[in-house]
Amino acid sequence: MIPIKTRKKRKSKPVFISSAQVSLFRAPSRRRKKDKMQAVARRLGHQSLRASETASISSFDSSLNPYFHHYYGADNPRQASTLTAKATGHIVRKGTGGRSSVSGIVATVFGATGFLGRYLVQQLAKMGSQVLVPFRGSEDSHRHLKLMGDLGQIVPMKYNPRDEDSIKATLAKANVVINLIGREYETRNYSFEEVNHHMAEQLAMIAKEHGGIMRFIQVSCLGASPSSPSRMLRAKAAGEEALLREFPEATVMRPAALIGTEDRVLNTWAHFVKNYGFLPLIGDGTTRIQPVYVVDIASAIVAALKDNGSCMGKVYELGGPEICTVHELAELMFDMIREWPRYVKIPFPVAKAIAMPREILLKRVPFPMPTPSIFNLDMIEALTSDTLVSKDALTFDDLGIAPHKLKGYPVEYLIQYRKGGPQYGSTVSEKISPESWP
Repeated sequence: MIPIKTRKKRKSKPVFISSAQVSLFRAPSRRRKKDKMQAVARRLGHQSLRASETASISSFDSSLNPYFHHYYGADNPRQASTLTAKATGHIVRKGTGGRSSVSGIVATVFGATGFLGRYLVQQLAKMGSQVLVPFRGSEDSHRHLKLMGDLGQIVPMKYNPRDEDSIKATLAKANVVINLIGREYETRNYSFEEVNHHMAEQLAMIAKEHGGIMRFIQVSCLGASPSSPSRMLRAKAAGEEALLREFPEATVMRPAALIGTEDRVLNTWAHFVKNYGFLPLIGDGTTRIQPVYVVDIASAIVAALKDNGSCMGKVYELGGPEICTVHELAELMFDMIREWPRYVKIPFPVAKAIAMPREILLKRVPFPMPTPSIFNLDMIEALTSDTLVSKDALTFDDLGIAPHKLKGYPVEYLIQYRKGGPQYGSTVSEKISPESWP
């Protein structure tokens, strides 16, 4: 056998460290504490800090704990201000103006899920504004609006218009309020006065209390007057008065009858004609109106937000560039749907008698009544007088906007009602004659 050599383990010798060497190891930690204390002293305004001025470094360190937390970010609870930065002063803009820019506007748009609301939200988002959309109905009611902005730009917020705290929550982060709430007919739950008057007054009071609302725009209705035969127009006038009393810097927009893809004027008439073959013409059709394209109203609101404040505290009457009678507007509708005009003239007293049963039964029956279309008592009352822009009123011209003429693109959506398809006919002679009716 071959012997295997093994290495002998060496015995380790003890290492002796002198007291002087021990002090060398302790010195850096002491120096760090001393440097720390001198830094504190300099921040406190002293030139130096001697060891004799304090009983011990550790006790002094603990006494200045909050100071270290503030400046050095120690892992301890911090003290922070609870003051909220309010949206006061000028609106700060950044970017080229597209929807990925920052317009500085954080707008709460009440009534954004309605007809005018979708066009206004689109224009606000397009210029880089954040839009808060209060809604009270289904979660799907605002779905189409979210596509109009970047991620997080359109913010839906469920609220209750009769709950003040709920309204305050929708205004908490806003610096602009736009009120589009309105209804041309009453329901079992909401009256003209509550929707058009009291809600506007409540929003004005909350906006005033907020303190950071720079602009408030109220969309009313052309013809709003305390002496109007229409209850809705009287309620609109009362809402304007209450708003300007509580928030004098507010801007009031009075649009005429709105025309557009989802309108409740020409669409209603076209539906009736396609179903029954004729159009009821209330009165003799000579009432003069000034219908306006809905996109122009949205542009007017945005123009009022972009100005230097000259629009604040003013009332604008926004009507289309052309004045027409109800009969002439109906002729335009018939021309677009390529149907032969056929009317049944109904005198005002008869039309009111037809519309009256709904108004009588509205709050007396335990179920909702059908939504009125043509025979709406309040709209019939409004048609008894002309609805035109006043001569001395502020108009589109004062906002630098040229409104569209009604004939052409603004009513092009009516081609969906053509019997032979969208491409059917191009002239009056190609309308469907009465002889071709089934």
